[in-house]
Amino acid sequence: MTTEAENKAEVVTFGCRLNTYETEVMKKHAAAAGLENTVIFNTCAVTAEATRQARQAIRRARKESPDVKIIVTGCAAQVNPDEFIAMAEVDQVMGNEEKLHAKSYDDFELEKSEKPLVNDIMAVRETANHLIEGYAERTRAFVQVQNGCDHRCTFCIIPYGRGNSRSVPAGEVVAQVQRLVDNGYNEVILTGVDITSYGPDLPGKSSLGTLCQKILNLVPDLKRLRLSSIDSIEADEALFRVITEEERMMPHLHLSLQSGDDMVLKRMKRRHSRQDSIDFFNRVRAARPDVVFGADIIAGFPTETEEMFQNSLKLVTECDLTYLHIFPYSARDGTPAAKMPQVDKKIRKERAARLRALGDQQFDRYMTSQIGKSLSILVEKHITEDKSVIGHTEYFAPAKIMALYSLDNLKPGYIAKARVTGYENGILITELDHS
Repeated sequence: MTTEAENKAEVVTFGCRLNTYETEVMKKHAAAAGLENTVIFNTCAVTAEATRQARQAIRRARKESPDVKIIVTGCAAQVNPDEFIAMAEVDQVMGNEEKLHAKSYDDFELEKSEKPLVNDIMAVRETANHLIEGYAERTRAFVQVQNGCDHRCTFCIIPYGRGNSRSVPAGEVVAQVQRLVDNGYNEVILTGVDITSYGPDLPGKSSLGTLCQKILNLVPDLKRLRLSSIDSIEADEALFRVITEEERMMPHLHLSLQSGDDMVLKRMKRRHSRQDSIDFFNRVRAARPDVVFGADIIAGFPTETEEMFQNSLKLVTECDLTYLHIFPYSARDGTPAAKMPQVDKKIRKERAARLRALGDQQFDRYMTSQIGKSLSILVEKHITEDKSVIGHTEYFAPAKIMALYSLDNLKPGYIAKARVTGYENGILITELDHS
């Protein structure tokens, strides 16, 4: 969860990078509408815990500021608006589509009503591009290229919060990237719900790969392009070439794997097999050996046995994954998986802990292997106590540059070349490389 306060309206953001992007849009609309003494909660519905945290934060906000107006929006509000409109602390609820339109804020009547401002997300056919000047974090920017999802994985509630897949036209994406580069951003992350499904709803033969090619060709001053989570089974040849041949495409990919067992994948209604994932990793590494991979994995999916779980553990090491996002399975009402035979919650938590422990080992091993290498670090913020700066490498590894002298040339957003001298507490220790 992150909190942004600006122009008299505060936005509390939960969940994914797409929500982070949309928060910027919401802040702009709220400011233009002159909303005062208002807190907007941009919620997440990916797990029951995410929704619980949102409700808890809403209650806390009301307790701390009894007179503040509270608006709730985001996926949790879209999926179950009645749950939030029933909360005494909440003044109004907006849907995921409504939150992105200026009119919703101009016409907003902050009076309690039984009917939330939530329309049928499945009826939305287009995703509008919203021009954003910049972000509170002045180092990297998110650009939405797609929204929604046409797939119906048995565990996932998100399509019901986001609607069907729809793409932002390439010209609008390129214009947004150019605008951000003109405003000083050196790194852009393409984001969406299922970005590798980009394109089929647009004229011509568009895909995520062709979009990336256009961005890199038409915005030559963009130094770094990065992808959020991708689905490897949807990766076409154009995307493969961009990943493996374009130096400005960062060598860090995060995949939506979810499991390493074929039976679990089938019951999840995923479209890839265990071998499909292995083949993708091997093919990318054969063409660009330095690519570092991360993955989402669910522990304790319904019917998962210990043997099935072991296949997920093995996949982590077989594919040499570095960054793991681990989720103990969370049943979501309305999904097919919620009706399947459930794994005991204690076992889910225990398996998630084992996966995280393995992930920590993988991460430590990778970070240690970087000692002695020269890397490019995007500077994010200064640490005045030890005259250092913190940022991320091209491989998205967190790193600290020990400046030990003037920080004037290491402003946030600057890309510095540095040599790794050590690894401590989850972060690379580096010093500027003058060679």
